[in-house]
Amino acid sequence: MASFIEPRILKGFRDFLPAGEIARRNLTEKIENSFRSYGFVPIDTPAMEYAEILLGKGGGETEKQIYRFTDNGGRDVALRFDLTVPFARFLAAHRDELCFPFKRYHIAKVWRGENTQRGRYREFTQCDFDTIGSDSAAADFEILHIMRNTLLAISGGNVIIHLNHRGLFNRFLSRLGVLDKSVDILRTVDKLAKIGREETLKILSESVEETRAEEIVRFIGASGSFDETLAAMTNAAGPCPESERLGLIRSFMIDAGIADSFVLDPSITRGLDYYTGVVFESFLADIPGIGSVCSGGRYDNLVGLYSKDKRTALSGVGASIGIDRLIAGLESLGRLGTELSYARIAIACVSGAAGGAYQALAEKLRKEGVPCEVFPDEEKLSSQFQLAEKKGLRWLIIPDDEAPLEKPFTLRDLSKRENLEGLKVEDVVKIISPRSPLPF
Repeated sequence: MASFIEPRILKGFRDFLPAGEIARRNLTEKIENSFRSYGFVPIDTPAMEYAEILLGKGGGETEKQIYRFTDNGGRDVALRFDLTVPFARFLAAHRDELCFPFKRYHIAKVWRGENTQRGRYREFTQCDFDTIGSDSAAADFEILHIMRNTLLAISGGNVIIHLNHRGLFNRFLSRLGVLDKSVDILRTVDKLAKIGREETLKILSESVEETRAEEIVRFIGASGSFDETLAAMTNAAGPCPESERLGLIRSFMIDAGIADSFVLDPSITRGLDYYTGVVFESFLADIPGIGSVCSGGRYDNLVGLYSKDKRTALSGVGASIGIDRLIAGLESLGRLGTELSYARIAIACVSGAAGGAYQALAEKLRKEGVPCEVFPDEEKLSSQFQLAEKKGLRWLIIPDDEAPLEKPFTLRDLSKRENLEGLKVEDVVKIISPRSPLPF
């Protein structure tokens, strides 16, 4: 056996120190509170599934990126690459145990063997929310509404959401006579922002005639106001229910007073095959270069892949927040919390024999909504001051050395290097008010 093992970590994977993990947990908590305020409920699924389950509709780039292997039982298995496909399997398996429309959220890790870059890793956390069992424009709009309000609340800046309709784009391709090439075309168009117009045109020309490729590029390049762009798209694809759906969603935005947050963008197609209706991507206006931090769409036919029972072919719409990319963006903007501890105050250890009394004192604070840590080791007060500062704490209680529960104590303000004498728990609660409730 080796006497030393180098503490390495795989490329694209990370450890999280307390400050980073606290920031992640705080962000996740805000997101969950937002979802719950709309009536969404949590679920969970296994990290590993049979490979055929995960590859049922992904294919292409997905198959290249999936972590797939044969386990000790000889089974062909894989780690989930997103949370949407496992959710489809979940719905097929539990159809009769759920009530519809079913509104769920799921926050968990996923794995993709792709090239790493800023805000993109091989192991990362996704945050999905979906409504299943409703084909209404209102369900589409609610997902967009949640995206906007949640991202606004946690980003501290403007959010721009780009949306399109895959069905409208497919009608346009049908009028061109190239609908049979739609999968390749969609995946090429989805890369427009990364590779540019000329490269997109070049790749499209490999699948369709050059004149058709030019028409496609013109279609996805339509711009102007929401209404102007919708009119141009409708003129190119022809009047249709998909165009009417976008118009209805637009009216919802206006009625809700949030229309300025949305852009109709015909270049947004989402490369995955299972999207069939409205699709969307969202960006932080102050740092658009980080890419989309929340994206999704409607996927009417996905669930039916996993059941012969046609009842499970449920209509659904949802989105996914890229937690890691969002954190990278907020960190760049200086809007990510830097807490080092969940405690707001600590109790110094004046006597090693008084540990029980210190915890009883701390519990009084906790019941008043003030998280409190107890230092376990009897050391010089100067050393305990330094420890509290390293933990990012401002306040330290110095209890009475004989009767810590009965007699008043001293509160040390570490930021000012000052002591407040003769205090009780109720005095501390007034000085250190609990955190304000989350804005949802």
